Amino acid sequence: MTTYIRHASAFCLLLLVALLLNAARVQVFQAGSLDDNAANRRTALARFGQPRGDILVQGEPVTGSRDTGESLRYERTYKNGPLYSPVTGYASQTYGTTFVESAEDAVLSGTDPMLAPLPFWNEISRSQEPGGRAETTVVAAAQRAAYAGLGGKKGAVAAIEPSTGRILALVSTPSYDPRSIAGTGPAATRAWSRLTADPDQPMLNRAIRQTYPPGSTFKVVTAAAALEKEVVDGPGTRTDTPSPYTLPGTTTRLRNESSSDACENASLEYALRVSCNTVFADLGVRVGLAGMVRMAEKFGFNDDGIRIPMTAAASTFDTGMNKAQLALSSIGQYDTAATPLQMAMVAAAVANGGTLMAPHLVERTTSADGATVSATGSRTYKQVMSPYTATELQRMMVDVVERGTGTNARISGATVGGKTGTAQNGVRNEGVPYAWFLSYARSDTASAPQVAVAVVVEDAAANRSDVSGGGSAAPIARSVMKAVLDSADR
Repeated sequence: MTTYIRHASAFCLLLLVALLLNAARVQVFQAGSLDDNAANRRTALARFGQPRGDILVQGEPVTGSRDTGESLRYERTYKNGPLYSPVTGYASQTYGTTFVESAEDAVLSGTDPMLAPLPFWNEISRSQEPGGRAETTVVAAAQRAAYAGLGGKKGAVAAIEPSTGRILALVSTPSYDPRSIAGTGPAATRAWSRLTADPDQPMLNRAIRQTYPPGSTFKVVTAAAALEKEVVDGPGTRTDTPSPYTLPGTTTRLRNESSSDACENASLEYALRVSCNTVFADLGVRVGLAGMVRMAEKFGFNDDGIRIPMTAAASTFDTGMNKAQLALSSIGQYDTAATPLQMAMVAAAVANGGTLMAPHLVERTTSADGATVSATGSRTYKQVMSPYTATELQRMMVDVVERGTGTNARISGATVGGKTGTAQNGVRNEGVPYAWFLSYARSDTASAPQVAVAVVVEDAAANRSDVSGGGSAAPIARSVMKAVLDSADR
């Protein structure tokens, strides 16, 4: 009898150990996958069971919460939703979260352990803290200026404070109101279906998630590489470049929009002022593939890890090209592609004396009562070029605005530097070109540039002859820069 009891006890012990191991497997090793399972409503109930913390622009909330009385009790609301959707993203009871709503979800929903008064307090008490807040770096006047300037055209604007990397404006149009998909039920489903089926892609954040051929704005990168590698004796020295220029290894002749005679053997500063394709194609080849790749990557190209805090799409500069392809890439064509954020980073690096600060959109997160949970702070992304090169590029970009293709960006009482771009679009350049403008500005009373901007306008409805960086994009950049300068003076 004792033997049978001993065997039964051992078997029960084995079952108990198996039960404990299985519980550990489920609760520890499978916890993440179970939390993320679409059928698990606990996450949604926690996220929407209390008012969600707000996203702030200059201390004012651009979000809110509405009590629905349903099981998912609090529904997200948005103030000026289309204006700020590229910043906030959406927090939907049906479709999840994006952008700042996603990147700072733990703080906004009150589930971040850093919100608790003591370590492991929420786990022990099984309580949830009130939703915290996310304070953005956006300047409201600059955001409004960018949105109004685009006027519903397909396009985007990114503006950065060069000395800190703070993103001052982030706009994408056409836009949408995230409130329309915030809840559950047929209305949200219909809105989602309409938005996702819209050929204009209003939910696409063109400022950080869409890449375009940067066209002639990329010539700033090529100019930096040429100066750093000393393939020219200086900005004012003739470059010994023919016009037209035959692409290496081919019979294809590259021409200029401006007078061919004027661009022949033009100096670097003159070539940037009137945007000579031939000069910059030749300089890119003379710098060489390795040198051009190195300079592009210092500016942020080919980096798929740029987070602001949401991840930006990687801008690309091909690392394996022949000389003809390199020539075209050096004028922002072939398969070179950039987000507006990336080109704003180019302008910011020049404006900041060659030091590129990491761009960021959230200044800090706080608890509901204002205690800091996390702070981003400014940090150097890369030392892109020498201060000498940056100073020369600043001078040349000012020349573009004062006497070249960027005169529409002039601001009274401020120094403005810029570069226009008109990038080819479509097979055999059949589409309407993309109009680009990148720039920076410093008021006459400031000691350093205060804003760097990149604008791209797709504008598929425009007449082809009417589209140019100087004509379509520069006035938008001007209005954004002026809004920032005016805000700084208050």
